[in-house]
Formats: sequence, structure tokens, C-alpha cells
Amino acid sequence: MVLLGNCMVFHVIRTEPILHKPMFYFLAMLALTDLSMGLSTVHTVLGILWRFTQEVRLDSCIAQSYFIHALSLMESSVLLAMCFDRYIAICNHLRYSSILTGDKSMRISIAALGRSSLLIPPAIIRLKFLNYCCPHILSHSFCLHQDLLRMACSDIHFSSIYALALVIGTLLLDAVLILISYGMILYTVLGVAFWEERVKSLKTSVSHICAVLVFYVPIIGLTMVHCFGKHLSPLVHIFMGNICILPAPLMNPINYSIKTKQIQKRI
Repeated sequence: MVLLGNCMVFHVIRTEPILHKPMFYFLAMLALTDLSMGLSTVHTVLGILWRFTQEVRLDSCIAQSYFIHALSLMESSVLLAMCFDRYIAICNHLRYSSILTGDKSMRISIAALGRSSLLIPPAIIRLKFLNYCCPHILSHSFCLHQDLLRMACSDIHFSSIYALALVIGTLLLDAVLILISYGMILYTVLGVAFWEERVKSLKTSVSHICAVLVFYVPIIGLTMVHCFGKHLSPLVHIFMGNICILPAPLMNPINYSIKTKQIQKRI
């Protein structure tokens, strides 16, 4: 479902000239990110569920950890860019085409890619040089940075501080900017005189709001489990980990195929 859904959305956007607009460029990036997330985790998740494998090599685990965290940061960046697109479309509708040109959307895409690929390596490369003497049992069916740190016996202060700063400076900052943008969008929409126009304006953002919730709510839940649920059953950690990774790549193509008329019509 993840493979077919995201490939279909990307193919439709790529082959239909009418969809070659900033909004759909960002949607294509989201589809590619979700597809990559699915491909980077499916082999270990299914391998464990179907009992093909019970272990993973350290190098493979570190590589998977890089892709998971980099793609999560990439998805957050794309969602922020899509929020900026919605803000311009609703609050500066008449100037939309002049503000968000194809060239500017390309620069935003390159910035998002650069941020996600360059900020993660310092924390991930450090994992290769740590000593692991604690029980080598992962909390999830895939590799996460904080899970590997938990098994290390070396000094992990730099890795922990860097990871915390990275989360605050990227994911948390993106979430705050998205909230601020939607506050301004709501303020603009409520200033419209006619109720029908308000509903029409808000409908254009429903798909993006759903994508934001599907991405951020599981991450918040997993963070709460890691911080305050150490006494909980390992099944809870495994379940929350899968909920954090799997729903967004599955739900986003369905969400945009149903809610976006242009995508729905082309499919």
C-alpha cells in the first residue's frame, strides 16, 4: 500500500502538466520521503514479524538510524514548506504566483534536503565509535539513535545534547512555525465576510492538517513513552515505534487522493 500509493501520487504529479505548481511539487517531495521511509524500515519490520531474522549488524543498524532520522526531518521540512504554501495561497491569494514561483519552491526544496542530510551525520557517525556493553536488545523493530545510545557504555553526553538540540531546533521549531502559520490563516479566514468563503478557504488546508497530525502526534506519543514509560511493557514501546513510522507513509497518499480534487480526478 505504501509503495503503490506514493508511487501513484508521484507519477500523477510528474506526468500531468496542470499539476506542475509549487503546492504539488511539495506534495511530490512528501510522497518520495514517505516512500523512502517505508523502504528503509520494511525489511527489518517484516523480517522480525515473520521471524526471518532476530538480529541486525551494527553497521546496518547505524545506516538505518541515519535514514529514519534524516527522512523524519525531511518530512517535517516538507510539511513546513507546504504550510508556507497554504499561508501564501490564503492570506496573499492575489500575489501567490508572484511570491511562490517555481524557482523559489526549488530553493525551498534544496534547503529542506540540505538541512535533513547535513544535520543528522554528526550524531550518527558518533555511534560507530561507541562501545556497546549493555544488553544488545532494541526497543523497536528498527534502529533509532536513542536506542543505540541506551546500549552504549561510552561517554554519550555530546550525542545526547546534540540530539536534544537537533530536536528542539528542527522538529519542535517546525511544529511551532506551523501552529503560528495556521493561527494567521485562521485569523485571515475569520475576517472573510461570507461563511461559504470561510469554509472554502479552510477546505484547501484539510489535507495538510491531516498530514501534520499523522506525522507529529505519533512522534509526541513515542517521545512520551521513552521519557515516562520506562516501566511499561516492551510491547508498548514496539507498538508506539511502529505507529510512529508506518501510518504517515500509508495515510498521506490516501489523504491527498481523497481530499485533493486534482489528484483524485487524475487518478
